[in-house]
Parts: sequence; structure tokens; C-alpha cells
Amino acid sequence: MNTQGIVAVVSHDAGGAEILASYVSQHTSVWRFVLEGSAVSVFNRRLGAVELTGLADALSVCDELLCGTSWQSDLEWRAIGLGQAAGKRTIAFLDHWINYPQRFVRNGVQHLPDELWVGDAYAERLAREHFPDLPIRLEPNPYFIDIRRQLAELEVSSASAVGKGKRVLYVSENISQHARTVYGDERYFGYTEFDAIEYFLDNIHVLGYAIDGVLIRPHPSDANGKYDGVIGRFSGIAQLSNGKPLLNEIAEADVVVGSQSMAMVVGLLANKMVISCIPPGGPSCNLPQPQILIFSELVATAS
Repeated sequence: MNTQGIVAVVSHDAGGAEILASYVSQHTSVWRFVLEGSAVSVFNRRLGAVELTGLADALSVCDELLCGTSWQSDLEWRAIGLGQAAGKRTIAFLDHWINYPQRFVRNGVQHLPDELWVGDAYAERLAREHFPDLPIRLEPNPYFIDIRRQLAELEVSSASAVGKGKRVLYVSENISQHARTVYGDERYFGYTEFDAIEYFLDNIHVLGYAIDGVLIRPHPSDANGKYDGVIGRFSGIAQLSNGKPLLNEIAEADVVVGSQSMAMVVGLLANKMVISCIPPGGPSCNLPQPQILIFSELVATAS
């Protein structure tokens, strides 16, 4: 990264935005922020109100582009293509560990950056498998660096005392919208977010613990009221998050449950029990961390 020049930071989805906002907070440069979607609120929360620049204006003045990747938008894909056409160095920082090739293709057209950055050894291995001809740089995940620091400052609860129930945080993912946007079929992955959460709540007894409650945390792209039906059906145990920061809700939980969300990995960083509850009919969990328990295996063992 040329810290002496102007760097355009391009981001749309929340996951990539968290990594880029952390990177910006940890490095000094002249930044121009090209942000849309969930990225706007992420950067404002992390850095204070940032001044937004349009992509064309950013391209006219920047020396480099540092991009996230998105499934909800083609913003970063367009930025990479336009940046290369304008002779600007383009970098994409990969978040998560799934769907790497698809992040750079829209309508059959591929725009690969000049360089890929990854945040850990798992991601580096996957990126080298998918993009053997691209320069790949291991840049220790700046979001995880921030998470560890913030966790050290928080009072993170330990497992519930004997005789008390476990507190479960369920981190939802907008699986159906992702499948519909990218593949034109909301059930492309074999399940939806509603299938996953109802599968977990219907079988929660297999955990073998008393449960004080399940807090459902919507994905940033979820519409208001999306889980009202689920909460109504499971009103004795489920409730909706009140919008606390993710780290606070993880710190207060004993168990973090989801499909294959980055928030589950944050749960591991906080030393929580973490469970993937992809239901039968869905794919295997692609998160590479071996500490993650597979709920379907717990259900099969209990039956």
C-alpha cells in the first residue's frame, strides 16, 4: 500500500467494511471513501462521520483502490474494472472463507484485482487455490486485531454458573437474498435462514442444557420485522436483539449459533461455544475453524 498517495476505499457489504474500517483505523494515508449499503453505517460507527466520494471522482484523484467484495452489489467489481482501465493499482481484501471466485464475476465478466489481501492462513490457502496467478498478501486480519483489543476491554461472561441456563446468541444471515441475488433462486443453497433458525429452535434440547433464552440478531441487510413470525412461534424462548453492538451481545452470551457467519468466528475469539446449525439439505459449513460444533451431528447423535 502506497501510504504517500491517495487511496480510494471502496466497500458495500458489512463484512468487508468491518475489515477495511479496521485497516484504515490502523494505518495513516490520505483516504477517499466510496461507500454504499451497509458499509456506510459500519464506517460511520467505526471512524465517525466520513465524507463520501463518488466512484468517478475517487478514480480521478486516487493512486490506488482498496476494495472489499460484495454479494449485494457490483460496486467493488465496477471499481476494480474501472480502476484498472484508468491505470490505477487495485487491491481486494477478502473477508470470510467462501465463494471467492464468484466475488469477482458479474454477468459472466470477471474483474480480478492486481493483488489480493487475506487475513489469515486459512484464507491464504483458499485464495492460492482459486487464484494461483495473482499476487496474494497475508495481512493479519485488522478486524480481528480490533476485536481482540475490544474484548480485552469488555467484561466477557464465562459459562453460566451451575444450575443456571445458558444464554444463546443466534446470528442470522440473509441466505435467501444472497441466493436470489446471485443465483436467481432463494433456495439455491438447499435451505433458507428461516429453515436454519427453526431447525435450531425445534431441536435445541439436544444441547443438553437449560436455556435462559435465545437472542436473535438479524443480519444488517435484513428488513425490520423479518423474524416476527419466528419469535411469535417460539415466544417462550426467543427474542429479538435490541441493537446492541455485536461484541456486547457476544460477550453476554454463553453460546453463539449461526450458519457460517463471521460473527461465529468472533464468538471463538471470545472463547464462546460456537455452533453451526445448517439444516439437513444444506451444504457443509465452510468455516475452517475446527472448534465449531456441527448442530446436525449433535441432533443425529441424540436421535
